[in-house]
Amino acid sequence: MRVAAKKGKLVFAVVAPDASQNSLDKVVPLLRARQIHFVEGPSAALLGAAVGREATAVVGITDHALARGLRAAAGSSPGGAQ
Repeated sequence: MRVAAKKGKLVFAVVAPDASQNSLDKVVPLLRARQIHFVEGPSAALLGAAVGREATAVVGITDHALARGLRAAAGSSPGGAQ
C-alpha cells in the first residue's frame, strides 16, 4: 500500500480503527501528505478477512471506479484526504 501511494497509484484507502498505533503513525501521515482519501473501516480482523489475510491495518484501492463506489458508500467527500 505504501509503495502504491508513493508511486501515485493509490486513490483510496480503508483504515482499520484498531490498527496498532505504530501502523497508523506510518500510514495516516503518508495518506494525508499524498492527499489520498481514506475512511475508517471495519476492524483489522474483518478488513484482513475481506482480503484473505489474518488481519491488516489498511487496504489500498488503486481502481478509480471502485474507489468512487467505496467513497459514496462511506459518505466520504471527494474533495480531500479524510
